Amino acid sequence: MSDTLPLILAGPVLRHCTDTQLTLWLATSRACDFALQLNTADGSVFSAKATRTEQIQVGTHCHIQLLHFQLDSPLQEHQYVYYDLLDEQQQGLTKHIDGLCYQGETQPGYMLKSRVDNLLHGSCRKPHHPSSDGLLEVDKLLARHRHSDSERPAMLLFSGDQVYVDDVAGPTLWAIHQVIQKLGLYSETFAGATVTCSDQLRESSHCYYMREQLLPKNKANEKLVERFFGGARKPIFTSSGAHNHLICLAEIVAMYLLVWSDTCWQWVDLASGRARIDDKFKARYDKECLAIKDFVAGLGQVRRALAHMPTYMIFDDHDITDDWNLTRGWEESAYGHPFSRRIIGNALIGYLLCQGWGNQPERFDELLADVRQSFCDGQIQAQDSLIDQLLDWQDWHYHLATTPKIIVLDTRTHRWRSESSAAKPSGLMDWESLSDLQQQLIGEPAVILVSPAPIFGVKLIEAVQRIFTFFGKALMVDAENWMAHPGAANVILNIFRHHKTPPHFVILSGDVHYSFVYDITLRFRKHSPQILQVTASGIKNCFPAGLLRWFDRINLWLYGSRSPLNFLTKRRRMLIKRRQPQGQPGVLYNNSGIGQLCLSDQYEHIQARVISKDKTVEFK
Repeated sequence: MSDTLPLILAGPVLRHCTDTQLTLWLATSRACDFALQLNTADGSVFSAKATRTEQIQVGTHCHIQLLHFQLDSPLQEHQYVYYDLLDEQQQGLTKHIDGLCYQGETQPGYMLKSRVDNLLHGSCRKPHHPSSDGLLEVDKLLARHRHSDSERPAMLLFSGDQVYVDDVAGPTLWAIHQVIQKLGLYSETFAGATVTCSDQLRESSHCYYMREQLLPKNKANEKLVERFFGGARKPIFTSSGAHNHLICLAEIVAMYLLVWSDTCWQWVDLASGRARIDDKFKARYDKECLAIKDFVAGLGQVRRALAHMPTYMIFDDHDITDDWNLTRGWEESAYGHPFSRRIIGNALIGYLLCQGWGNQPERFDELLADVRQSFCDGQIQAQDSLIDQLLDWQDWHYHLATTPKIIVLDTRTHRWRSESSAAKPSGLMDWESLSDLQQQLIGEPAVILVSPAPIFGVKLIEAVQRIFTFFGKALMVDAENWMAHPGAANVILNIFRHHKTPPHFVILSGDVHYSFVYDITLRFRKHSPQILQVTASGIKNCFPAGLLRWFDRINLWLYGSRSPLNFLTKRRRMLIKRRQPQGQPGVLYNNSGIGQLCLSDQYEHIQARVISKDKTVEFK
């Protein structure tokens, strides 16, 4: 059957690139050894040898390809380079993928820029949200400026929630199951669950829109339910959309294929899924179908953009599950039960294979060796042992040797847990990881710091979260901000105040589903570091519009730059000035799109904007 399937199911996605390295991710329907060919505009041809290649077979007809090439000679910066992957018959990418190249070109390409003067960034891409996909704007920008050294962004930085495994539309879940069947993605068995295997999961009457009913019904799970749901309005785990929470690894893999590529959608019949939906959910299914069809219509352009732009990623909670590691109590409950541990672990395996590996491949050699052993003989083996290793892994964070240096934070697995109460929010990073961060910063003239959650958030919203936390309801309001934990908050603020840390910071963040820009300096200090925080969220998600307008107004009334209430906050030694989104009321911009940052040696001239379908908004 593999002979009748397209060879390339998803990708190529261009990942970590330097003058001597090229990293690519793709998924294929069979094992295939690719050769890399590079060509420059002046006719030069470069050869490369694969130094790290992995073909992880995750199904009968699905292989995850992780390709890392070492170039024989370094590439020149600021020149456009065409690349191709040749299969065993010497057929290139365009023989397998329609529409991969821009008009007038026969191969995809990229430009190497180690000086980051222009970059794109964003987070939160939920397929069924009724808004435009911000990645379409990346494709439009590359169509105009891909050859222009001055206009072309150096890279695309994803700061979290590239996929929503915990908030899935019914039509998307139906599509996932059709892809699993078509590609023969591996099944698995479960311990401590009311369904014994992934095949039984798909046949369950609770499979669509009722997955919270599938939690096991033993004493251990009663404790799990009590601690997860106690006082909260959210069902399975904690996501408000978790009625279709992905569970097995096959579902995770199929999700990645469907959100980054248009190929697998050719086997999907959304109308046929309606028969599996309970009558009370049919209207919701029909509404979600409209959003999903609109999302799918743009996937060819998204695929093309990701093939032409070096892309870096870091997880946030929805890549794994909502409120991931938010409190010590959450962790004790989630990891103490085999079924919930498996669900979290499967999402982490998916992140490693489809996101994490491509950031810096050499960091994951040890993990990939164990992954290879777990996927052999046509099935998954020692799955729980692999999950245990991933949950203990300490190196999801990374940095890039660009100018300025880029440091990407893991704010999910190095938590500073509360000792006083299991219900209190954990700090986003613990003492050890924050100390390591400070060492990374010393001596740098400027740094771009990627924090999935804003370090300097909307103070009113943080105050509301603090009130709910006081009453033991941190999960109810997703109280996961930097200021929620006193220890972590004080250390990160002290890092900014330390005399040996960089005089220039740019902080890129997302998570919150709206966008804003702050200029931050130290109060009462003559030579203060200059800090610019740019929050761009979401790529395909928005905050409830009416509620955000009220938050914006009240926040400006209570916590304006001259307000005495600022002296009651943890950041009282900081002076925060808010940039205004041009032509918009307030300072919080609520529209899906992609963020763009244009750097300048003159700090006040750094440009921050959000590019949306219908407008581009500058923050002045």
